[in-house]
Amino acid sequence: MLKKYLAGLLAATCITVPAVAHEHGEAAVARSFIKDIQAVEGAYAKEHGATFFQELAKGQHPRATVVTCSDSRVHTNMLDQSPEGDLFMIRDIGNQIATAKGSVEYGINHLGSSLLIIIGHSRCGAIAAASGDYSKLEPAIQKELDTIKVGKGVASIDGVKSNVNNQVTAAMEEYAEAVKEGHLLIVGAVYDFADDMKQGAGKLNLVNVNGQTDPAKLQIELTRKDIADETDAVNHKHH
Repeated sequence: MLKKYLAGLLAATCITVPAVAHEHGEAAVARSFIKDIQAVEGAYAKEHGATFFQELAKGQHPRATVVTCSDSRVHTNMLDQSPEGDLFMIRDIGNQIATAKGSVEYGINHLGSSLLIIIGHSRCGAIAAASGDYSKLEPAIQKELDTIKVGKGVASIDGVKSNVNNQVTAAMEEYAEAVKEGHLLIVGAVYDFADDMKQGAGKLNLVNVNGQTDPAKLQIELTRKDIADETDAVNHKHH
């Protein structure tokens, strides 16, 4: 009986030791990264000083509500060198409105953002998944992918642009009155770090402005007088 017990114990040990060792390695990486984060944040706090944070504590009036992908390659500082208090950031897989509607409404209706910008990006895993068979993924992930409407088997960058345009269309329907009255500008863009659009690696390419997707007319849409007046008013409020 003892021999059988020891044999079973030894077998269990052989099975579990590799898993524990693997977990320990991952945990070590995580602990090391937390230390890195603390060091960087400490330097950030020291550099900016108490006055900077006292101003932040007074409240926020972000000029833009940004819906972008959770992808770690998409970063805030590509949009604004001082994003604190300026960008109300909303991130989910596939930079979609449907799964973050409450956050978007809060940024526009309660924080007063006059710009809603939806940013997709090259080589997006969510778009690749949505354009294929994702039936074997976890139910929660499937639920988010279900709201991304792109064609099956579509090329990655084409799917990215299509999704951005679809998100702008949804936002235009939701905030039609604000757009019509000139209180809100809705912009769709693609952050192309892979240069799939051949406009330059790392460039933020505007593909949609208030529903206008013709490249020749995008700048005209951006310089319309009602939009310019609204932007000037918001900039004046922040300076």
